[in-house]
Amino acid sequence: MSALNGRRIPQSRPPQAGPAESRPTQAPAASRVTSTVRAGLGTDSPHRSVMPPIHLSSNYFFDAPGVHGKYDYTRTGNPTRDLAAGAIAELEGGCGAAVTSSGMSAIAVLTRFLSAGDLLIAPRDCYGGSHRLFTAEAARGSYDVRFFNPWEEGSFDLARALRPRMIWLETPSNPLLRITDIAAWARLATEIGAICVADNTFLSPVNQRPLELGADLVVHSTTKFLNGHSDVVGGAVIADDEGLLEEVAWWTNAMGVSGAPFDAYLTLRGMRTLHARSRVHEENALRVVDALVRSEAVAEVNHPSLPGHPGHEIAARQQSGWGSLISFELRGGRPAVDAFVDGIRHFALAESLGGVESLVSHPWTMTHASMEAPARVEAGIGQGLLRLSVGIEAADDLVADLERALERAEVLAAVARDPHTACPRAAIEVA
Repeated sequence: MSALNGRRIPQSRPPQAGPAESRPTQAPAASRVTSTVRAGLGTDSPHRSVMPPIHLSSNYFFDAPGVHGKYDYTRTGNPTRDLAAGAIAELEGGCGAAVTSSGMSAIAVLTRFLSAGDLLIAPRDCYGGSHRLFTAEAARGSYDVRFFNPWEEGSFDLARALRPRMIWLETPSNPLLRITDIAAWARLATEIGAICVADNTFLSPVNQRPLELGADLVVHSTTKFLNGHSDVVGGAVIADDEGLLEEVAWWTNAMGVSGAPFDAYLTLRGMRTLHARSRVHEENALRVVDALVRSEAVAEVNHPSLPGHPGHEIAARQQSGWGSLISFELRGGRPAVDAFVDGIRHFALAESLGGVESLVSHPWTMTHASMEAPARVEAGIGQGLLRLSVGIEAADDLVADLERALERAEVLAAVARDPHTACPRAAIEVA
């Protein structure tokens, strides 16, 4: 427990061993993989269950007025949520974490570090929900925001001149999979006295750990890879500094955006298989990338595994995996998108990402629809762009399904090039 502004806030941290003299010689510390799989096992003293129970109680007994134990009210602290937070913090290498009700509430909590007149700089092609929140709060005077391209030459000089209070990084970015050098931006943040925040949702701590690269705070939509089963909405903020963690915990409690115990329970359950899932996700994604690169219907493929990707070398240096999110541009524009989506079967047309099931989304009309059209165009998001979240189904099924849908899109692309060379309706029906 720690006190902040007169309010006791539980801090969820990875479990710490006691003094060496009070315990027998122990085996070496377990890896992050093993710690995540076994988080909370054997903690149910009354009933000796292997898996930890879920604590749904909203309140807890006081011993006397003003005298209570570790927990008093679930918005402030909950055993199940603390287990999930501790596991997330250990995966990211942080000193602790706050688990929130959604990825957006986690982002909103972090904006409480900003006051009127402070500047937040964020990528032009950040997640549409982040863009919407930053723009709306700036419009009402909560703080100022400027969108920029952190991967471009001159961006460091711009940041030095602007001297923002917070630098927001999203790498790989959503949906164009652009790569930002986290370590370089973290160094700049230290130089100018800014807080460096990294959204690590697209990769998860299995494939990238921004705190180890110098970021101050990491944010996740736990809805995505951490839970991994598309049945929970949640978020998390992980800190590498006790003071930052206390402030995050205070605002999470004060704003009433703490994650629900049942959601935390499901997230922890999903995290136990995160490493195993991530391997299959990525194996399948590389097969899908290969199919996209070979297709005549595709104008451009965005995935950092490709040697021609502008962020390939940085990704190889700061990531431990390429990830399973892919975006690509169809040559036929919006008509080709409609034909592709109509022909796909094993990729559900839906928002979100990181679940066991494969998904396809159209950023222009879905994840980034809240952005003004000029902002979308400036960010590089066009009507022919599609984003895939590759799941863990059989790779052969995914590739065959993708190729059939691409054949339909290629018909539209061919017609767009020369309307007299093909009969689109007949060709689409055959495909």
